[in-house]
Amino acid sequence: MTVISVIIGSTREGRFSDQPANWIAHHLRQRDGVETRLLDLRDFPMPFFDQPVSPAMPGRAPYSNEVVQKWTAEIAKADGFIFVTPEYNYGPPAVLKNALDWVYPEWNRKAAAFVSYGGAAGVRSVQQLRQTATELQLAAVRSSVHIPVATLWAHFTGGDVGAGLAELSGPAETMIDDLLWWTAALRTARASA
Repeated sequence: MTVISVIIGSTREGRFSDQPANWIAHHLRQRDGVETRLLDLRDFPMPFFDQPVSPAMPGRAPYSNEVVQKWTAEIAKADGFIFVTPEYNYGPPAVLKNALDWVYPEWNRKAAAFVSYGGAAGVRSVQQLRQTATELQLAAVRSSVHIPVATLWAHFTGGDVGAGLAELSGPAETMIDDLLWWTAALRTARASA
């Protein structure tokens, strides 16, 4: 069974991210052999990373924070990830970047994809996350889903968010195809290493 974790990258009150996260998780659940998990950063209230030793340091002791330990264990269980991220000031939210920074080897050599929204449909947030993914040895797939502002605005005005997301089913399926291909290839490579 392939485990894909959908990470909800916003913790704001009244957030939109639940809707695209559940929508993309629904698409994943239609695939045979895929276990889909939703990881909500609200459930992992980690402090800002402040440790004297980087998580990339070989042989370092595990961090003592229980929430960080729980988060790290969840990342270790997954074979691949879909990050659902807003764009704040041309980048991802601090809470998502912080969640990435607390972990290192558990991210390594796994595939990642992105669903974004916000200014410019979240494209600039994804650009920054791709750079971070490279440093974490995550393989970011080329395909992404960028939700138009009209669909985001529908969330705040009582419009039909579902209809806006449904229009993105084609790009969602392409992204999932790519993610699962890379997830399988990397899982095979990790097993043979």
